[in-house]
Amino acid sequence: MSSPATTRTPRPHTPAPITADRVPIGQIALIALFTIVPLLALLAAVPFAWGWGLGWWDVGIALFFYYASGLGVTIGFHRHFTHRSFRAKPPLRIGLAIAGSLAIQGPIIQWVADHRRHHAYADKEGDPHSPWLYGTGPIAVAKGFWHAHMGWLFGRNRTNADRFAPDLLKDRGLTWVNRMFPVWTLATLAMPALLGGLLTWSWWGALTGFFWGGLVRVGVLHHVTWAVNSICHMIGERPYASRDRAANFWPLAIASFGESWHNSHHADPTCARHGVGRGQLDTSARVIWLFEKLGWADQVRWPTPQRLAKRTLQEA
Repeated sequence: MSSPATTRTPRPHTPAPITADRVPIGQIALIALFTIVPLLALLAAVPFAWGWGLGWWDVGIALFFYYASGLGVTIGFHRHFTHRSFRAKPPLRIGLAIAGSLAIQGPIIQWVADHRRHHAYADKEGDPHSPWLYGTGPIAVAKGFWHAHMGWLFGRNRTNADRFAPDLLKDRGLTWVNRMFPVWTLATLAMPALLGGLLTWSWWGALTGFFWGGLVRVGVLHHVTWAVNSICHMIGERPYASRDRAANFWPLAIASFGESWHNSHHADPTCARHGVGRGQLDTSARVIWLFEKLGWADQVRWPTPQRLAKRTLQEA
């Protein structure tokens, strides 16, 4: 006689841990190198350019690489890969991944994992770069600003990509771009030098191209991006209800390509346009619109009247 079948209570699903492994000291040293050296170049830029060392070719090269790498981050890393606000054709998808890597803000998969974690725990314990983790007193706010702006980059606990970016880990093209991050880092510093040298046909042009189009451009873009993490969670307007303290800070709108409309973004993270109000400049959204017109992108999540109507005004 057979024994009755035993019934088993299914075990509840246990989510993967927020953090995976410890970042090696050597990698922390490299992060320090590629954050501090551009910062020093940025501090040296004003006296360096006061009477010499800056020409129109340098300005043009710096602006070109600022836009290419900056839009690679805002359109590619952020709006496409992190939030899936539009679908990109494969060549554009890989191109955006490489362009964003030229900003030297980390490999694409780790960048996306960190940012998805930020949205999951925005301004709460678990957020990798909230300025409000230490309290609201003057010293706590100062400490929080430093942490949100760049201090968090030197933390030893790495965000778990298996939990926050499993889709990217399954993409062979993106894992290749991710592995090639050291190459993109070298290229983003070498290409401005090469271009400067060829345009001026001089070693001096190569040196100034490297300084302005490489180091200074990376330094400026770093701090604009980090300001969205720090300033845009501390001051500004909050017209829409959200679960955190993200704010719209208009002075950064042009330099950040529309990323500083941060309250609007946190209220509707998957929307392709962050500057949804009248007169709110959003360069990233305009370029996505161009990609759509060219047929390179589709399924764009624009802020339609119906979508905007679902937002809750805090003043209501």
